[in-house]
Amino acid sequence: MSERVYLLPLWVRLWHWTNALLIITLTITGISLHFADPKLPLVEFSLAARIHDIAGLALVAAYAFFAVANIVSGNWWQYVPKPPGIIDRCMVQARWYLWGIFQGEPHPYPVTKEVNFNAMQALVYWFIMYIMMPTLLVTGLVFMFPQFAPEHVFGMDGLLPVAVLHYLTGTAIVLFMIAHMYLGTTGHTVTTMFKTMITGWHEH
Repeated sequence: MSERVYLLPLWVRLWHWTNALLIITLTITGISLHFADPKLPLVEFSLAARIHDIAGLALVAAYAFFAVANIVSGNWWQYVPKPPGIIDRCMVQARWYLWGIFQGEPHPYPVTKEVNFNAMQALVYWFIMYIMMPTLLVTGLVFMFPQFAPEHVFGMDGLLPVAVLHYLTGTAIVLFMIAHMYLGTTGHTVTTMFKTMITGWHEH
């Protein structure tokens, strides 16, 4: 018999889906800008540039909301890996993702209201949300306002390392998003975790 726990408040769910929509939009337009080919456009270049800028500013606003709401609500604590045995628990979790789940083994660390993320999730989400996202947003803003970029870095044009860092960080976040969607299918049923992000209720 399944057990339900109310896990995600409305603000988390609204932010999550807003964030997802903006990142998908930025991915499509970013690919159109980076691999510009008049014969194979995902989105026409000038239109892609305008949409990318608008969605980028919207993502900055969404991230600012997330950061403030996380502090005010105390939800930031979910992103902190809880000792002891963080590495050991990550190894157990990795084994389950790679092997145990396909053998029908139960989840080694079931979700609770007090602890939403297992140790591996906490480490990865913390890195994505507090290292990668700020890097992506700051480099994107420098692109929009190049007067704030250094003129030269290590003898190169100041925007070149910004461009490389923005591209690499964006690629990493897209790869994380793909993995995130796959892992979203590993709940009680294939759709359980997606329903949780809609209703707020988690089902064991």
